[in-house]
Amino acid sequence: MMEKSLVLVKPDAMERELAGAIIARIQAAGLKLTALKMLHMDRAMAERHYAVHRDKPFFKSLVDYITSAPIVAAGFEGEDAVERIRKLMGATDPAKAAPGTIRRDYGLDVQRNSTHASDSPENAEKEIAIFFRKDEVFSQAFTKGA
Repeated sequence: MMEKSLVLVKPDAMERELAGAIIARIQAAGLKLTALKMLHMDRAMAERHYAVHRDKPFFKSLVDYITSAPIVAAGFEGEDAVERIRKLMGATDPAKAAPGTIRRDYGLDVQRNSTHASDSPENAEKEIAIFFRKDEVFSQAFTKGA
């Protein structure tokens, strides 16, 4: 099924200049880049993005971290995009991620694991809307015909 997913290149990966390498790995797996921007999230945006974790003890540190430096937000599209991207990224804890995954190769610890990816097609739609206006997201059809 054709799906969309949001990927964030987190501050630790940005500080180590890994945004291009991470995006390239996802594209090399056959997923189409449909939106891209670099930004410094403010607390309000971070709290909206991580709202599902609001009642968890790590919520404040998660928001503090993601707002600590610029990030890259990227939209991707493809067959089973959510599952494929999550498989490319690996487990949240880089030490438990499979060899060859993005988090295993670039992650530092559970919080500074270099990337975020949508966990469902429904959440992908919500997350993409937080970071991109409709006119900033281009479909696969556009990228093929460009």
